[in-house]
Amino acid sequence: MHTHYSNHLWLLTILLLLPLTACTNKQAKTPIRPAFNADTAYMHISKQVSMGPRVPDTRAHTECLLYLLQQLNQYGAVTEIQKGQKTAYDGNEQQVINIIGHFGDAQANGRILLGAHYDSRPWCDEEEDYDDRYLAVPGANDGASGVGLLLEVARQLGLKADSLGRYTGRPIDIVFFDCEDMGAPNFYLGQEREDDWCLGSQLWAEEMALDKPMCSRLQYGIIVDMVGAHNATFPKEYNSVYYAKGYLEKIWYNAHKLGYSQYFLTEETYPITDDHLYINRITGIPCVDIIHYNHTSGTGFPDWWHTQQDDMTHISRETLQAVGETIMATIE
Repeated sequence: MHTHYSNHLWLLTILLLLPLTACTNKQAKTPIRPAFNADTAYMHISKQVSMGPRVPDTRAHTECLLYLLQQLNQYGAVTEIQKGQKTAYDGNEQQVINIIGHFGDAQANGRILLGAHYDSRPWCDEEEDYDDRYLAVPGANDGASGVGLLLEVARQLGLKADSLGRYTGRPIDIVFFDCEDMGAPNFYLGQEREDDWCLGSQLWAEEMALDKPMCSRLQYGIIVDMVGAHNATFPKEYNSVYYAKGYLEKIWYNAHKLGYSQYFLTEETYPITDDHLYINRITGIPCVDIIHYNHTSGTGFPDWWHTQQDDMTHISRETLQAVGETIMATIE
């Protein structure tokens, strides 16, 4: 009798545990979503656009610069401004002002660089109407989207401070690069110099390369550019694969695990000149570019790229959430 009762008790225990085990396995398959608020990122984008085009050497550019510094400080970053001069497409000297926010000990090893450009293009040189080509681009997606997304990342990083206000998470540098979009316009008839795009990241990379101990503390970087459009697609950009394949695969793995494979495509695309290119070339820091690329358009970018239509109507909270969660999952 004792043995018979024990067998029944053992069977009952197994039956009671089965539903619990099944439930646990089901829950384990659900990805843990990192904290990220697309509404806050959207708000930061709208704020930038409301200032007007953030063309270097204009009031809107200065207003945006001050806003970004204020937000980074508010979120707990130690900020600095990097100023310099770079030669523009026409041979004239162009002032460059980068904004840098440090989270965690700036001397710590294994730092991650997150970057986006905050300037907007002075010319709508992709407009069909020739007269409209001399207007400045509103820059909602091309510029403001990456900045707005990283400001929300900064806010989330700030929440990792202890009771004394000290940041306790992974050491991160957020850099807002200037003069990314100052390359020669399509209608320029003069002699165009090489490397006339991405002046801010060139300045940053050149100075970083001179400080070898500081440079060695940065493990890898991620640039976000044009990351706010509805149904955006981010293929694996050639230079990112060439210089930083391991880190790119890590980012795309996280995106797919979170259910965002419709945004982060497995196909590779052509080389794109963006801020990551000069960081890779000059510093040797592996750097990945998350950038919207569209094979079906003539330029490879959205049809409203470098036009007056680059406004808030093209900004999607869903896309911002997908990229934001992916970034947070990668850097945590």
